[in-house]
Amino acid sequence: MYGGPDDYLDRLEGVLREHGDPERAQGQKRYMKEKFQFFGLKANERRELTRDLLKKNERPPMEELGAMVESLWDRPEREYQYFGVELLERYGHHEDSVSLYEYIIVNKSWWDTVDRIAKNLVGGYLQMYPQHRDAYIEKWLNSGNIWLQRTCLLFQLAYKKDTDVKLLFDVIRELKDKNEFFIQKAIGWSLREYSKVDPVVVESFIKRENLSSLATREEMKVIKSATLTE
Repeated sequence: MYGGPDDYLDRLEGVLREHGDPERAQGQKRYMKEKFQFFGLKANERRELTRDLLKKNERPPMEELGAMVESLWDRPEREYQYFGVELLERYGHHEDSVSLYEYIIVNKSWWDTVDRIAKNLVGGYLQMYPQHRDAYIEKWLNSGNIWLQRTCLLFQLAYKKDTDVKLLFDVIRELKDKNEFFIQKAIGWSLREYSKVDPVVVESFIKRENLSSLATREEMKVIKSATLTE
C-alpha cells in the first residue's frame, strides 16, 4: 500500500542500492559518456526488482505524480529516471500531462529517456488530444532544443499506418539541414519505420530531398533489405 512520497522513494532507493553493482555502474557511466551516475543494474533486473512499486495500489495517486516524477529527475542515478518513465506509462494521459512530458524531455536529456518518452508518452498523448498537436510541434520545432525537435520526429514511431505522413515530411524538411547527430539519426529512424508501411512513398521522398548521408543510411536499411529479398 502506498505510504506517501518519502516512503515510496525510500523503498525505491533501498532496492536499487541493495542490488546495484558498482563495477557495472562504472561501465554504464562510461557508455553514457559520463553524463549520469548509475547504481549498476541490468534493465530486466531493475524492472523485476521494482515491479511491486508499479502496482496500482502501491504507486502514487495522480495528484502526486508530477511532484514524484520531478523528485526522481532530481536524483543523480539514472535508474531513477528510467523508473520515472515506467511509472508514467502506468497512468492514462490527461490534458495537462504534456507539460510534465516536456519537463522530462528538456531535463537530464539524453537519447535513452527521450526516445521512450517521445514514442510511448508524447505519441499516446497527441493521439488522445490531437487538438494540441500542431501547437506543440510548432513550439518544439522552434525551441532550439534538439531533444524537443527529436521528439517531433519520433513521436509517431508507433503509429504505423496511422502516421500523418505530411506532418512527418514537413518536420523532416524543417530539420534536415541541422548539423546535429541526434537529429539526423532520428530523421533516418523515422523514415525507416514508415518505410515498413509504405516504402514507395519513403523512397520517393528520399529522391526529392537533399538529406544527409547519416539520415539516408538509416532510412534506406529497410528498403534495401526488402529489395534484396525480392
